[in-house]
Amino acid sequence: MKQREYEQALDQLFKVLSDLVAHAEKQATRRCPYKNRLNECVAKFGCRNQRKTSESDAFPACEGDDKLNYRLHR
Repeated sequence: MKQREYEQALDQLFKVLSDLVAHAEKQATRRCPYKNRLNECVAKFGCRNQRKTSESDAFPACEGDDKLNYRLHR
């Protein structure tokens, strides 16, 4: 791979990752970072919003209201 092609590939990768980070930062102001797409809590610690399910091997349900900002204010 030539130097110019390498630099173009890095620029493209940087743009893709930058978009992902921007989306994650925006979502972190509205949604718990430990809630998956199925509204399950995947945190490895106790949380007041966790609700146990009837399945013993399932993740607990997340019953948070998503109105908390989990990031520090800058």
